[in-house]
Amino acid sequence: MRLNIAVLPQPGTQHRIFGEPQWRQLEVLGRVAANERAGKPEPEAVRQLLKGADIAITSWGCLPFTEELLSAAPNLQAILHAAGTVKGIVTPAVWERGIRVSSANGPLGIGVAETALGLTIASLKNMWSLVSSTRAGGWYAGRENVRELYEVTVGVIGAGQAGRHYIRLLRQFGVNIIVYDPVLSAEQAAELGACKTELDTLLAESDVVSIHAPLLPATYRMINRDRLMAMKDDAILINTARGAIVDELALVEELRKGRLFACLDVTDPEPPAEDHPLRSLPNCVLTPHIAGAVGNGVKRLGQFAIDELKRLVAGQPLEGEVRQEQLATLA
Repeated sequence: MRLNIAVLPQPGTQHRIFGEPQWRQLEVLGRVAANERAGKPEPEAVRQLLKGADIAITSWGCLPFTEELLSAAPNLQAILHAAGTVKGIVTPAVWERGIRVSSANGPLGIGVAETALGLTIASLKNMWSLVSSTRAGGWYAGRENVRELYEVTVGVIGAGQAGRHYIRLLRQFGVNIIVYDPVLSAEQAAELGACKTELDTLLAESDVVSIHAPLLPATYRMINRDRLMAMKDDAILINTARGAIVDELALVEELRKGRLFACLDVTDPEPPAEDHPLRSLPNCVLTPHIAGAVGNGVKRLGQFAIDELKRLVAGQPLEGEVRQEQLATLA
């Protein structure tokens, strides 16, 4: 029996997550009904797409699966989300109906971790300052501040998908890796190749601090003035998670002292005001939220959703499965 597959994102998003190879794979797996309406989805149009659906593929901009929508798809087995967090689409009705949910947080985290590693290496190498210096005609000035990713301590805040992959990448280097995550055990940290520690210890001991925590009430401005002041001189702070985890006013104060270096891919809000000091401080590198899936990397999320569907058909575990009890600690 062939599956009925509803592809719910609007056409522009479909184009981002699927290329021709992905569409061909979907057509082999079942009958595909794709959203052809551009713009914000209308509930009734989504209901029509869901009629008789066994599988729903979602991504950015999709509606929550309310009881009203789900009533059109009594046979729906799984929602495969070709994006990160599922909090915006999952409702209690989904769990009540026993519908399985999968998120592409894993492949999304690959891009985040790779970006964090690139920022780590470039910052330790003092590349940002050296580029400015050489453009101005210099050559040797600043080379004395170059460090290697060797015999330094890297602190990882958050051991979700992105944090774990960042740790895996760091294991290729001769560095000491410490991690803070309240739901991670010491044994799990050791299996990853890191040493579990408390947040204040991590901040005091790390040469590089990379934030990969979800934004939750407990993590809102978790990196506050006191914790920033506790960081080592010349330490590097990298945030590819959520801007609101860091108290930006306090960070500006510390950056103005010249003690720290920051690489921020996220801010609170986004974008920051045109005259925000983070845009002009020489010891702050600001990028426009590019650490996750961008450009050709977005296809990785669509392919992951298709691979999850293949695993579902084969009776294999879903690699990105999200369970109801996990939602409280997920981004």
